[in-house]
Amino acid sequence: MIFHHFSHLIFLMKTSLSHLPPNKQQEISRIVEIIREVVQPEKIILFGSYAKGTFVEHRYHTKDGIDNEYISDYDFLVVTKESPEKPYLQESTILDRVDRYKPPVNLEIHSMAYINDGLSWGQYFFTEIVSEGIVLYATEDSADFIAPRMLTAEEEKSKAQDYYNIWFARNEDFLTVAGFCLVENRLKVGAFNLHQAAESLYYALLLVFTGYKPRVHNLWKLRKKTKQYSEALFLIFKVESDKQEEHLFDLLKRGYIDARYKEDYVITREELASLIDRVKTMVSLVEKICRNKIDSLG
Repeated sequence: MIFHHFSHLIFLMKTSLSHLPPNKQQEISRIVEIIREVVQPEKIILFGSYAKGTFVEHRYHTKDGIDNEYISDYDFLVVTKESPEKPYLQESTILDRVDRYKPPVNLEIHSMAYINDGLSWGQYFFTEIVSEGIVLYATEDSADFIAPRMLTAEEEKSKAQDYYNIWFARNEDFLTVAGFCLVENRLKVGAFNLHQAAESLYYALLLVFTGYKPRVHNLWKLRKKTKQYSEALFLIFKVESDKQEEHLFDLLKRGYIDARYKEDYVITREELASLIDRVKTMVSLVEKICRNKIDSLG
């Protein structure tokens, strides 16, 4: 598969999808076309498991008769010349148009200046993309990425530990308040605090593994972005195969805005109690995953 507008190699990045099956190449090509129709990108880069050739498609039938699946997402970094004013609107438009594709699509939309700033201080998320990503599109006058600063093993471990200390600890107060709200029957306030607890856990995991925290409060998106680091964490809520699970997670996700500001948001005591149990399971998993990652550094 050949992509457009390459007059020179871009920071010696890869440009071929030959390691992927033809159907995946065709899907990626179409997604690139859709991105270009919505955004005026300087570059579009495939990163993550499809760029590295480590993508998985697990489908299995559980003992209780439920079909589950764990499928790697497509991850794209869209690089713009200027900082986009409302990237979340562009992202929403693109995601609506690619919703029919079975591997879900993850998008990161950032300006070249923002990415280069991250590279200048060794942000692992962007450093890995530059190192292992595949350039799918670039304009003729597209600027190059700067050479990333490479952190020492000690620096990388120290940063990961600092992120963990800050963000993992935040879940504790939110979870405590959610439990208090359950007892006092303040269910909407409990749902908001439970959202905050889950959000802090997703943030902690992303920061420990990548040094990057997306500007996102949407738990659907955060669940997808952390998917590659733990299948068990992803499947705490089996939303892809069970309508009740989907409903529960939607209540948690809507806890950020709807639980505070919308009269039609309704959550029962049983639902809040069930969500508290799920978030407690998240706490145990994220703690274990992050500690193992930190121990492996340096």
